[in-house]
Amino acid sequence: MESHNNMNLDMEKDQEKGFDYSKRAQWLRAAVLGANDGLVSTASLMMGVGAVKQDIKIMILTGFAGLVAGACSMAIGEFVSVYSQYDIEKAQMKRDQTGGGEAEKEKLPSPTQAAAASALAFSLGAVVPLLAAAFVKEYKVRIGVIVAAVTLALVMFGWLGAVLGKAPVVKSSLRVLIGGWLAMVITFGFTKLIGSQGHMYA
Repeated sequence: MESHNNMNLDMEKDQEKGFDYSKRAQWLRAAVLGANDGLVSTASLMMGVGAVKQDIKIMILTGFAGLVAGACSMAIGEFVSVYSQYDIEKAQMKRDQTGGGEAEKEKLPSPTQAAAASALAFSLGAVVPLLAAAFVKEYKVRIGVIVAAVTLALVMFGWLGAVLGKAPVVKSSLRVLIGGWLAMVITFGFTKLIGSQGHMYA
């Protein structure tokens, strides 16, 4: 009887560990996606502005503004989303008349932590093109360095996301890479087009 109880306890511990690992992997994957968003959106903004303005200060300021705005947007969105989930789970506890002990309350999602993690992940991704461009004065070289740094980061994020999501590594990395390239090319192309049209009518 005692050995049976011990087996049950071991199984429960294994299930809890599995749940913790799964939850941790989900958080890490969300962080990778947030960093990828920061990387692609900031790099695309800088490339777009770079299509019509070659000044390094303008590119850096645009990238920095994108970092701050994007991090705030991600944090607010995540806070609202997770707080809604928090309210739903807390209401469910009351309906179940459990009240939720300390252990149960600790398992509830933290809106503040989620918002901070989301903003941090976005910022880490956005820093890559900013650092790549910061010390290169020559315009064409700067564009090349940004593309190279972003390409390397996209491959890394794609690989990490695939590993955490247990997806095919090569296919996932290529999807992330091609998506990031497309975003930069489209932003660069459209801004260049609109900028040239503006000069025509000026």
